[in-house]
Amino acid sequence: MKRQRKIVAYLAVSADGYIARPDGDVEWLNRRPSTIDYGFTKFYASVDTVLLGRGTFDWAVRYMKKHPGAPVFDTRITHYVFTRKPPRRGIPGVEFTSESPKVWARRLRAQSGKKVWMMGGGQLIASFLDAGAIDEFDLHVIPVLIGEGIPLIAPRHRDIELRLLATKKYADGVVRLHYEVPRPRGR
Repeated sequence: MKRQRKIVAYLAVSADGYIARPDGDVEWLNRRPSTIDYGFTKFYASVDTVLLGRGTFDWAVRYMKKHPGAPVFDTRITHYVFTRKPPRRGIPGVEFTSESPKVWARRLRAQSGKKVWMMGGGQLIASFLDAGAIDEFDLHVIPVLIGEGIPLIAPRHRDIELRLLATKKYADGVVRLHYEVPRPRGR
């Protein structure tokens, strides 16, 4: 039997549960030492697809303009942006879709390939989680409190038990928490 592709939410989160400040700023992440990889190189080699919401895409485009040459959209992998209003001009390696997360995930899982990186943001993560389309959360908790911002998952009423797969503590205080999202019976 062919193994289904996993959709993994791989993100950094502040100790108070935010992935960015209210305006999308993530400069608090850039204060980390550049000598620690946090397992990113290994994870990145395991994916061939990246999922973004429109807000995360727009932030990445602004970041590219501020930092020319920054490798934001690697054309060796496919980036899917979930939006109802795609931009007029595209970017190589980026596809836009308004398909529902459940339908899109089912179609993608039927294809062969590597893992799928759910990059964010909080609204898209919530939509995929509510559709039963996220398999794992691989979170790096950064030891900083930012007070307010964009939560890891957009607030909705839900109770989802996670199964801990692994933890790792880094010398600078970052803690990696790797969870599986168990499949409900009948799915």
